[in-house]
Amino acid sequence: MVSSPFSALACPLDGDPMHREGQTWRCAAGHSYDIARQGYTHLLPVQHKRSRDPGDSKAMVAARQRFLNAGHYQPVADAVARIVLARRPAAGPLHCLDAGCGEGYYLRQLVEAQSDAGAGAASLSLLGLDISKWAVLSAAKQDKSAAKQERAVLSAAKQARVLQHDAHEDAGATWVVASNAHLPVQSNSLDCVLCLFGFPVYPEFMRVLKPGGMLVQADVGPDHLRELREVIYPSLKAERERSEAAPEGLIRHESESIRYSLTLDNAEAIADLLAMTPHLYRASADGRARAQALDFLTVTVDVRLTRFERSADDG
Repeated sequence: MVSSPFSALACPLDGDPMHREGQTWRCAAGHSYDIARQGYTHLLPVQHKRSRDPGDSKAMVAARQRFLNAGHYQPVADAVARIVLARRPAAGPLHCLDAGCGEGYYLRQLVEAQSDAGAGAASLSLLGLDISKWAVLSAAKQDKSAAKQERAVLSAAKQARVLQHDAHEDAGATWVVASNAHLPVQSNSLDCVLCLFGFPVYPEFMRVLKPGGMLVQADVGPDHLRELREVIYPSLKAERERSEAAPEGLIRHESESIRYSLTLDNAEAIADLLAMTPHLYRASADGRARAQALDFLTVTVDVRLTRFERSADDG
């Protein structure tokens, strides 16, 4: 089996472990959270929200989905999957959280890479989490669609076996709306946390990782999308010096640079790239207009992947 059900959720109100009963997650204190028909669970209490509709908008999520599904960041996804799968446990599933999962692209690519590893590979137990309900909704819908396509090609005998499983045994990730600042995840339960172009909250990452567990962080490099930024801004600010110090309790390992040229040969792809980045709101109206006038652009993708490890003797 490529995927195993994720079972390490914690109640966002009291932190107690939760268990799944049909289409509901419950904790011992009686708090319950229904799984929406689209396949995700809302675990973001109102007191943890800074706005009425936090995170990426519906339009930003749709733009990112089109752009990523076109394969423009495939080399980044391949590198993330390679790093994660190279350090999977010798026994049992690999428990992995994508903290700030967006519309789920990188977890889907991880599942695909694991499938390509063939029979006998360790299974994955995956949790995708984002503060944007639009992002998690998109991730869950795409996951369900992929599962339906996979079942459609199964033989009749295999379909029968699939139908015998409980609903929570379906392949794929668990998707939740929640915040990195208050992860609804049990302590010391994860082998890996991904924070890809997101907002790292290191104390929370430390809490949920097992001793010896891994954090994979993706950050943009100084030349990332430079050509687009040169179009939309009057001038580019000097890049700030990056600290090479590891956050407390984490051991910093190797960094890997993913750098390549990407040619976008239509206005729609350029518009999606701008819409999925913070530059959409940082640029002036004139800058956005200059980008909208483009129908061809070659940009530099410059990404740094860094691997951290939770200290095995951390208390």
